[in-house]
Amino acid sequence: MRMIALPMTVNQHDLLDPALARFLGAHALASFTIGLGFVAAGSALLWWMAHRLIVPRSDSRLPPSVFLLSRLALGFGFVAAAGYGFAEVAEALDAGTSLRTFDQTLTDALREGTPIEVVRMFAMLTHLGDPGTLIVPGLLVGLLLVLRGRRWLALGWMLALGGNAVLNPLLKARFARMRPLHEHELVTAHGFSFPSGHSSGSVVVYGMLAYVLVRILPARWHLPVAVFAAALAFTVGCSRIFLQVHYASDVAAGFASGFAWLAVCVTSIELLRHYHRVRGGAVRTPPY
Repeated sequence: MRMIALPMTVNQHDLLDPALARFLGAHALASFTIGLGFVAAGSALLWWMAHRLIVPRSDSRLPPSVFLLSRLALGFGFVAAAGYGFAEVAEALDAGTSLRTFDQTLTDALREGTPIEVVRMFAMLTHLGDPGTLIVPGLLVGLLLVLRGRRWLALGWMLALGGNAVLNPLLKARFARMRPLHEHELVTAHGFSFPSGHSSGSVVVYGMLAYVLVRILPARWHLPVAVFAAALAFTVGCSRIFLQVHYASDVAAGFASGFAWLAVCVTSIELLRHYHRVRGGAVRTPPY
């Protein structure tokens, strides 16, 4: 095996090296497992940092408005970072062949080197991101929130899910990228490829579900809920690559667009909560 010396600085060309794509494809399951570990650890760290910055503490001398500004700054930061990530992937896709070559090389390596048993496993997992699957918690959670009297949170929930259902097809039509060819018949996929609807939908639905549960459940459940939602969305997105119905850049763009929309929705809900609290007085419990 030819050894590849890694430079001290990594540029876009290094990240899109076909040799890296072949390596990831040849060690796909191990790469996914490592990536899942990073996602779980990263989401836990992000949650801890966000909790320190945006949640008022009983011993804090700062006014509540400071924590509101922290929440807004964090939300806008997430929107900007996710939007920038999507724009970078889209620009690389339009600008040249490096990203397309990387995508195709990875897809070919997966087709040649992934055992069919692994593909079957991801064929089952991918259904967690099917529109028909996601609509069930979508309707059920919305109904439960209304019945519990949290009508504004229910409205935010429905707008978040409905907005992504509109946004993703618009983006697909804008880029009109054809899907990769796959030889198995484990799943069927239609329409354009970029960005991945399963990826963006999973980020929005499971991310919003985590946000709703954080608002309802005791504090000891908040971190496990956030980590599980991130791991679940990541798994659904990666399943589309293993099944070769999406390129890797489709999934990355789907994660970015879904996370950007999720951040917009959560930040908007937090603004409405603050507005209702100020207008109704601190003694009233807002219907969220």
